[in-house]
Amino acid sequence: MADDPVRVGAPYVAGASGNERLHRRLHALETLLAEQRSRIARYVTDRSALAQDPVPGARTPPRPLSLPEIPTWELLDALPLPVMVVLPERGAKGSVTGFSYMGQNAAAWDYCVHRFPPERLPPRTGAAPLFELFPTLGDTVVPRMLAEAHRTGRPQGPEAAEWSLPGRGEGTVRLSGGVRVAPCAGVLLLTWERGSSARRSRASQHLVRVSWVDWNLGDGSVEASAELRDVLGLPGRQPPPGLLELARMVVPTSVLPLYRAVRAVLLREQEVAECELRLPPPYNRIVRFVAEPVGPGGGPVWTVRAVLHDVTEDRRSRALAERAVAEARAQRERADTVAEVAERLRKAVLPSLPAELARHGIETSVSYHAEAPTVRVGGDWYKTRVLPTGQVLVAIGDARGHGLDAVTLMAKLRYALTGLAFTGEPVELLTSWLNAVACDDGDESTATAVVGHYSPDLGLLRWTCAGHPQPVLVHGRRARRLDPPPGGPGLPLGVLPDEKYVAAETFLDPGDMVLLYSDGLVEHRASDPDRDAERLLRAAETYAHAGIPPGDEALDAYVRDVVRHLTGPQPGDDSTLLAFRRIRTEHGGC
Repeated sequence: MADDPVRVGAPYVAGASGNERLHRRLHALETLLAEQRSRIARYVTDRSALAQDPVPGARTPPRPLSLPEIPTWELLDALPLPVMVVLPERGAKGSVTGFSYMGQNAAAWDYCVHRFPPERLPPRTGAAPLFELFPTLGDTVVPRMLAEAHRTGRPQGPEAAEWSLPGRGEGTVRLSGGVRVAPCAGVLLLTWERGSSARRSRASQHLVRVSWVDWNLGDGSVEASAELRDVLGLPGRQPPPGLLELARMVVPTSVLPLYRAVRAVLLREQEVAECELRLPPPYNRIVRFVAEPVGPGGGPVWTVRAVLHDVTEDRRSRALAERAVAEARAQRERADTVAEVAERLRKAVLPSLPAELARHGIETSVSYHAEAPTVRVGGDWYKTRVLPTGQVLVAIGDARGHGLDAVTLMAKLRYALTGLAFTGEPVELLTSWLNAVACDDGDESTATAVVGHYSPDLGLLRWTCAGHPQPVLVHGRRARRLDPPPGGPGLPLGVLPDEKYVAAETFLDPGDMVLLYSDGLVEHRASDPDRDAERLLRAAETYAHAGIPPGDEALDAYVRDVVRHLTGPQPGDDSTLLAFRRIRTEHGGC
């Protein structure tokens, strides 16, 4: 997994200089620990000599001690830990046949008083069969621990145990703890740690993968919680490592941070020093190391106490998140670059409407909005041009998709139509030629279009439809969709290479207006196309109700109002609306 962000076990390859640096750092740590051991030894020697002879020549002989008789129950009551006294019962042959409850100390009695109703309280002292008094205690590890302590004469535990007793009403009192059994003068002392805080502490450490460790520098011993093996990834029963061993376990780049943290603690430069350690295979860990000094006031630090936290999964998640953010940022930058190129290309191929159209009896206005400017530029296009034949070319189209591919296809179709239109051929043939251009561009290069010729002298619009929304005619204050060509609209461009197209004919009166539009103007996700078209008709009639005065400014305002009504402030897709209306010519004709 070369791309694993926490593959801390990648082989470390170092040249001679790298190995020399590693050796020097390990040697520096070894020297630092040896010097600290010497300080501790001198401190202990000096303090011992002072205690043996505080004033030279003034030593006094020790006085004999008089030991008082110690009352047993008073001694047990002085202990803050709950203690129950249990007496082994022996049979005729000396074997243990059971255990008797003999009483409990003040801490245990106080615990019972606060947990049990008076009628359920065990006697403060007095003999009674243990497992008759506490029946569910016999189902725990306690019987085995009592028998083993009596047989071996050695303390047992701690082990976790849970038992229960009848409480108030129908309630039950649950007890749990870390139980110990110790033999003492012929009886057994059963103690438990209420709430088992030690067990819960261990469980908490295990859950969050945290451990503690004390490195005792004077004798080189190491005391650590059981979770240290999991945190460091130690196999089996491998003993906890010393500080120098830990330095040899980590990757070379972690040795120097570890040395600096230990040095800061030993010299008391910092109350808390921390660093991050990476362990290679077979450990494969990233560990947070947080240490503090432990030692007598005025004396040297003789223990480095540390908490080690396994942060491997946290670093893995963080690295994956950072990599995802970086990838998303790179993709966004690539998308922005592509979108910027596409937007510039779109602007280059969609120039303003030619002013000469007015001299041929037409006023025009157009509105184009991208779904999100400079992010998702689409394939909407339009074209108006006066041809050498005196006719006016009016066309609108929508290339499939978004981005450079859509803009590229849009540019091909638009420029192809511009050139083909100068042949003077009818719109049916022009549309078939455009279809051939789209088919030659590839399987994914499809588009829709409406291609029209307007004859100013006749007021006649001949138009074809290649899978595009049908134009809308606004006559007076009424709007309707134009009837499709005979046989219905043709297939979109780029679907079938031999598709034939038929033209429809629409006569325009002075003041009549034709709206050509892309589906992004009216269609909404999960909506009905017929209902969307009705929305356009209602908007067209609403803003034509008071009449549309002559002139480009009035027509531009009308187009803006219709678009804003249909799309709102932010279109859900690319939207284009091209409006042209018949006007009187300068010489008085229509």
